[in-house]
Amino acid sequence: MNEKILALLVQLITQTIQAGGYAGIAALMALNSSGIPIPSELIMPFSGYLVYMGRFSFVLVVIAGSLGCNVGSAVAYWIGAKGGRPLVTRYGKWVLMSQHELDRMTWFFERYGSIAILLGRMLPVVQTFVAFPAGIAKMGRLRFHIYTTAGSLVWYSCLAWAGMKLGERWNSDPRLEQLFHRFHLVVELAILLCVVWFVWSRLNRRKNADAA
Repeated sequence: MNEKILALLVQLITQTIQAGGYAGIAALMALNSSGIPIPSELIMPFSGYLVYMGRFSFVLVVIAGSLGCNVGSAVAYWIGAKGGRPLVTRYGKWVLMSQHELDRMTWFFERYGSIAILLGRMLPVVQTFVAFPAGIAKMGRLRFHIYTTAGSLVWYSCLAWAGMKLGERWNSDPRLEQLFHRFHLVVELAILLCVVWFVWSRLNRRKNADAA
């Protein structure tokens, strides 16, 4: 992640949380879960740091994060449910997804959606976008929000606890920033490789189909 972008994100997140309190945490997590890549790995640890400072309650920090996650996820789910299928049906050739693949994704979320959402809420980057395909597949709304809540509570508790335990080292230990960079670099590379593989496999499949 670019240093300047990271610095701006950190400034935005810290100022929003300091000014808005729990509502600021919820608002940031709503943006994150609606598909706007504001890292929860910055939001929740900083909130945990403020718990260490005595400004916040650990429990309320986690609850605010989970509430925001559900609000943002509901928006992303709705977009997927209302626009996803028509998009694939009409422009499937251009978005590299066929009706058959859409049906397979629907089947997957019907059968494994619970575990997919639960684990997806605990994976960096993935958690920002996981609600959209669930909406496209029209996974049951109640089940979707139950597992969104469960996964977010676990993950946000871990992140807030880490920020709380880091305490006074938050602004003084350069290794924390280095660790964040390395962690996100690995995740971003993994996501990039998955995207490249997806595009390559779809183009290769289409080429073979045209040749046949």
